[in-house]
Amino acid sequence: MSRQSISQSISIVHPISLSHGKNAEVWDTTGKRYIDFVGGIGVLNLGHCHPAVVEAIREQATRLTHYAFNAAPHAPYIELMDRLCAFIPVDYAVSGMLTNSGAEAAENALKIVRGATGRTAVIAFDGAFHGRTLATLNLNGKVAPYKQKVGVLPGPVYHLPYPSADNGVTCAEALKAMDRLFSVEIDVNDVACFIIEPVQGEGGFLALDIEFAQALRRFCDEKNILLIADEIQSGFGRTGQRFAFSRLGIEPDLILLGKSIAGGVPLGAVVGRKALLDNLPKGGLGGTYSGNPIACAAALATLDAMTDAQLKTWGSQQEAAIVRRYAAWREQQLSPYLGRLTGVGAMRGIELAHADGTPAPQQLTQLLSLARDAGLLLMPSGKSRHIIRLLAPLTTEPAVLEQGLDILEACLKQLN
Repeated sequence: MSRQSISQSISIVHPISLSHGKNAEVWDTTGKRYIDFVGGIGVLNLGHCHPAVVEAIREQATRLTHYAFNAAPHAPYIELMDRLCAFIPVDYAVSGMLTNSGAEAAENALKIVRGATGRTAVIAFDGAFHGRTLATLNLNGKVAPYKQKVGVLPGPVYHLPYPSADNGVTCAEALKAMDRLFSVEIDVNDVACFIIEPVQGEGGFLALDIEFAQALRRFCDEKNILLIADEIQSGFGRTGQRFAFSRLGIEPDLILLGKSIAGGVPLGAVVGRKALLDNLPKGGLGGTYSGNPIACAAALATLDAMTDAQLKTWGSQQEAAIVRRYAAWREQQLSPYLGRLTGVGAMRGIELAHADGTPAPQQLTQLLSLARDAGLLLMPSGKSRHIIRLLAPLTTEPAVLEQGLDILEACLKQLN
């Protein structure tokens, strides 16, 4: 199948062509089966073609395929926003808007904080990933490949070290860097917001230090700075609860949503304090496709499936399986390249590193190929592309999960 019509600037992790999928399994156009530990890069927490999501899409497609909400409101958008705002575990009044993607949610959040604060500066973190649009590029805590050859980016944006037990950066080190930033680089009174992932995705599944999160929340309150939590990848059950910020003991002012919000249909949202979402002039927010009725129907079916009990069960079962197998691999000294286990809940990464602790990206590249040949799809992450990020659907059948981990184990043994 020719790919000459597709931009060569799109990077492909797995050079195959998929045909169809069911829950945690996919098949390519040759009929080969794969166990999917990528999940559309965190989009398929409910798996491929979840029956309730498929039925909701089918039923909605017979009623209304599209209407621009800002031209004439439609019921699926209204119902979803009511359900979604009730799903957000905070104590304040919540409102929001739907978007087409997580990056678009981030773009709108930047508009919202500018309108609310009258300030423009944003503080992001090393290793962050918030999107590929022009404004979100500057938020990303990594130059290659995202910021290369695109010139001056919207700002100003400043970056701080991301404190996590998974990368060895302490709360004290991050706070010291923040103190230096406001002493040397920028007046704190010019800062509109901090934007942070409670668990970094592209950065390697690094879980944010709880002490730092709470210190940051206090600092933002003292300085009248807004705090944005990017839950695009960590949300909707990936860590065993609705959203990862809950484990930090804080409430963000704005929350970015996307990926698994709608069972594989493009949709995102920015939600948060109602006063913030209402501060721009009429027409300041919106979009032609934002909150498409079919996407809303898929999201409503997704929320139906994501009860707290189900999320806890799915997350704990998958976490237990991963942690158990990883511990056995370490005890067996399965591979000299087997590094740390990162993340929380079912949002786990496995680091590949040399004996001196330096990243081993070549071995990860080898692992991707070995696993794919054996019928397992994996996804790289981390600054050096040396951390496997495990994103199997939360609904993966235990036997299929174990089969995937068996393949991973066999491939780790082969690394050289």
